[in-house]
Amino acid sequence: MRSRMTDKPALSWKNYLELCKPRVVALIVFTAIVGMLLAVPGMPPLALFVYATIGIGLAASSAAAINHFIDQEADAEMARTRNRPLPTGELNSRQVLLFAAAIGLFAMGLLAGLVNVLTAVLTFLSLIGYAFVYTIYLKKATPQNIVIGGAAGAAPPVLGWAAMTGNVHPHALLLFLIIFVWTPPHFWALAIAKREEYAKVSIPMLPVTHGVEFTRLQILLYTILLLITTLLPYLTGMTGLIYLASAVLLGLGFLYYAVQMMRKKDNKTAMRTFGYSIVYLMLIFAALLIDHYFPLSLS
Repeated sequence: MRSRMTDKPALSWKNYLELCKPRVVALIVFTAIVGMLLAVPGMPPLALFVYATIGIGLAASSAAAINHFIDQEADAEMARTRNRPLPTGELNSRQVLLFAAAIGLFAMGLLAGLVNVLTAVLTFLSLIGYAFVYTIYLKKATPQNIVIGGAAGAAPPVLGWAAMTGNVHPHALLLFLIIFVWTPPHFWALAIAKREEYAKVSIPMLPVTHGVEFTRLQILLYTILLLITTLLPYLTGMTGLIYLASAVLLGLGFLYYAVQMMRKKDNKTAMRTFGYSIVYLMLIFAALLIDHYFPLSLS
């Protein structure tokens, strides 16, 4: 039988992996990759694609690790986060900061040296926006924290586009806008289900400060706005019929969940809405890719 001391080194890599919030970062990297692929008519240069993907992924992981460090006291009080590496003592603050600095610096060097300076600068700004502006200030300053802070989370497609072209195209900004409008109904659904935990640690999420009914209404309104926003790539000629059909169907699905939240008013429905919102974003960006490479027209 192995001792706890023997087990720890074998498990340490899992603790560092958890610092990176791999499921969140996977979605970030996926949307960045979509931005890269949409930026070019065919396939992007393989080396540039790989360097950009690694750099953006490591930068997002660094921001996530910094978030763990800053939020460790609140994480220790919340049921859904108390088993993270810092609250449990599996890692200490010094280890987390060194890890975040190491992968963050490597990411910036990789992007600046092997991709382009614009991508490195934009990635650095999004890292600062999430890890510091949102986590330290916005998160505890205003119930609109996730709306304002959502700009950092919406940046990956722009980063991907800039990595391939060296510029920020208006079409990349449409991808940014989709994620920006998606973020509030996505996160507020979770915040409703976990509102007691947020109240416990004095984080002013919207359902804590303005009540659950008001937040449900905001989710519904933002979902309607999201459905309209997702039509813009088609209306501007960026995409074709495959994307349009997907955007409408997925948007109506999201709207169904938002209406269900207005009717049922329970945490289970809120969590189902949160779950659907993640699938929604993945599928709508997948639809962008399919439409890009296999366009369908009426002519």
